[in-house]
Amino acid sequence: MRQTELTFDELEGWASDDLSGALSVFRVTAADVPGWGRIAAMAAGAMDARAFFEALFRPVLVEDGAAPVFTGYYEPELAGSRVRTERFVHPVYVLPDDPRSFDRAAIVAGALEGRGLEIAWLEDAAEAFFLQVQGSGRIVLPDGVIRVNWAGGNGRAYRSIGKELIAQGVFAAGEVTAEGIKDWIRAHPVEGVALMDINPSWVFFRVVDVPPDLGPLGCMGRPVTALRSVAVDPAVVTLGAPVWVEAGGLRRLMVAQDKGGAIKGAQRADVFFGTGAESGRQAGAFHHPGRMVVLMPREGM
Repeated sequence: MRQTELTFDELEGWASDDLSGALSVFRVTAADVPGWGRIAAMAAGAMDARAFFEALFRPVLVEDGAAPVFTGYYEPELAGSRVRTERFVHPVYVLPDDPRSFDRAAIVAGALEGRGLEIAWLEDAAEAFFLQVQGSGRIVLPDGVIRVNWAGGNGRAYRSIGKELIAQGVFAAGEVTAEGIKDWIRAHPVEGVALMDINPSWVFFRVVDVPPDLGPLGCMGRPVTALRSVAVDPAVVTLGAPVWVEAGGLRRLMVAQDKGGAIKGAQRADVFFGTGAESGRQAGAFHHPGRMVVLMPREGM
């Protein structure tokens, strides 16, 4: 792992970003970072966001030799039912006592049926699959809206179905999007089930009580914020740390407040785009090289 200390002048767009938004998001999780009590206290009282970040942190580029990849994620909003019907047939499950006992194919085939684990039922197999990829969502029921959040997995490694479709020649590299994958699955229902089953990972959910005006809970147990929160590899980046992201059209300070099963490496991150279909389209189309620079506390902080 190579670390290169930079100056703030070397961060493209640093001078033009409105850092007050980043400071507000940073405050949400600062006190949860071990050893950052003093930083959190100073953040709470900071009036000048730029002065705060430049005085307390130093920008460090961390590289591990892997190619940088920046993608997006979002919070889906999906129609659902509390009971299985002819329309709603795809279950959203709570975490069972034995989550590692089954792979995706077994669960889809009904291995968990009859155990009373269903939170709700969804209409679309592709949307049910991508709800698990995103790790959180809003399910619109006839009697209201519930929010679900990642509760655990079955212990199987995530396998990308997008890469599989590229390997099969369905999409060219660089052309695959989440919406394109969903459309292909809907157009090829039998082959679509087989495609999704190559990913043995399954995500279980829990119902969470989060105000509707806030984003879903990240792995730190706090709501994430559109275009200010990012999922990282916590083995490389401290959760709660500010990170400067240069990818696609983004040049802004974000906060590492989430993680994901497919997010591995020093220059691999997933930007949260928000809630709903439009955010989903933006997130699904966001796939770029770039650079992430971690803001690390200065000595004595």
